[in-house]
Amino acid sequence: MSDEQIRVMLVDDQELIRTGFRLVLLGEPGIDVVAEAADGEAALAQLARLRDAGSGCDIVLMDVRMPGMNGIDATAGIVAAYPETRVVVLTTFDLDEYATGAIRAGASGFLLKDARPTELVDAIRRVAAGDATMAPSVTKRLLEQIKAGGAPGIGPAAGADPSPHEELGVLTERELDVLRLIAEGKNNAEISAGLFLSESTVKTHVGRVLAKLQLRDRVHAVIFAKQHGL
Repeated sequence: MSDEQIRVMLVDDQELIRTGFRLVLLGEPGIDVVAEAADGEAALAQLARLRDAGSGCDIVLMDVRMPGMNGIDATAGIVAAYPETRVVVLTTFDLDEYATGAIRAGASGFLLKDARPTELVDAIRRVAAGDATMAPSVTKRLLEQIKAGGAPGIGPAAGADPSPHEELGVLTERELDVLRLIAEGKNNAEISAGLFLSESTVKTHVGRVLAKLQLRDRVHAVIFAKQHGL
């Protein structure tokens, strides 16, 4: 990610929505809107253009429902081709299928379009810093769906031991503490303060938790923790 600016691309088939987001972000220091696109294919093309120009994009704000390539498919394409670019999916509908689809595709965040401007900006900054963000209503509905067994593909990678006790047993006591705080939505700075550790140490612990539990990112860590009663 850029040391000075968080480079953002807006992807939505409605120009009015993109304009609104752009106006919100224009007034934010450290955030630069570098591109816009009206559908998934155009978003991938814009990312290719930015890469060829020697630039790049740190965060993509991605609409879900778009003509042509939708936001879920576009997210999967971005995660595969541009692993350094993080996707925050935005939608009008807090329906489970969109939340699970976005997470399974590799999104690092999920927000509703009616989120306040401060929530949108905070989400961008958190995801750019390596954290994850999800709308509370989406998190609640997603966890309810997982509890009911209706969200396959959210847990550990295929082939992982399904026993929750054995899965958690691979973590040290400190890593378990870190996982609990991740599940509470704490970022690295907050975990650092809560456990009296340096942020670099917290970052190391987070990386080990994800690796040991075979989880893709912090969103999956939150879901895993809640799924296992933490």
